Amino acid sequence: MLKSLKQLLKSSPTVPVHDQAVPAQKASSAGPLGLKDAALSGWYQTETNELFRGVTISPEDVVVDVGCGNAGSAHFCGLRGPQMLLVDIDPAKVDAAVKRLQKTAARDVQGFVSECNPIPIADATATRVISTEVIEHVDDPAQFLSELVRIGKPGALYVISVPDATSERLQEGFAPQEYYEKPNHIRVISREEFAEMVRASGLEIVEHTWYSFFWSIWFLFFWECKVDLSEPNHPLLDSWTRTWKLLLDMPRGPEIKERLDDLVAKSQVIIARKPA
Repeated sequence: MLKSLKQLLKSSPTVPVHDQAVPAQKASSAGPLGLKDAALSGWYQTETNELFRGVTISPEDVVVDVGCGNAGSAHFCGLRGPQMLLVDIDPAKVDAAVKRLQKTAARDVQGFVSECNPIPIADATATRVISTEVIEHVDDPAQFLSELVRIGKPGALYVISVPDATSERLQEGFAPQEYYEKPNHIRVISREEFAEMVRASGLEIVEHTWYSFFWSIWFLFFWECKVDLSEPNHPLLDSWTRTWKLLLDMPRGPEIKERLDDLVAKSQVIIARKPA
């Protein structure tokens, strides 16, 4: 179940987010609303081809997704035509991700099964490096980050995210204990610690932000509802999703979302650059 939860958060839109309005009769569906929420935070900007604001993807790019999972972010990139290199510890996920991206405009798709010590990709290969919600799982974050740095070309942009400590602590006592045990989240990373990790690796931080109060509360309620993720139907979850949709539709809804994201964020993301 925990793996499925991670995949849910790593999903990405395959059509412009502004086309994914949530019909009233489907207001209980958290997925489409979560994508809208992510777009408001800077993710998946279809009109400008930005994976996250400031990180454009073009056919000339070589994109490496380390810990690709179900290839949500990679799929967004693949639609824009770059070379895609997908890395994950799970052979089934790599196989599925490669097959998924072969149906996109990506000019080349390769998959690698690896524990990332080292990453089986040559030095200075990537112009864009993605690693979302991985560092909290690894035994040695410094070693892992050094590998991410190694595979990037000088000037490469990095999109790295981890769960935010505010949400991780909120779940304590409600999430099952294995949520905080190997191979799941073996560390809680504060915003200050995350920034220091990235700086210590030699990368230059371009932006550091946090987002998704919506998912923080959704997951807290999910643990209490004790429903299956494949069909997370419960009046509490449905009510929360409808409430959040109503908020985002209000004139100052996005502004209120920003303030709530600052208080309890599901994830934090750093956009970084490898020095030229």
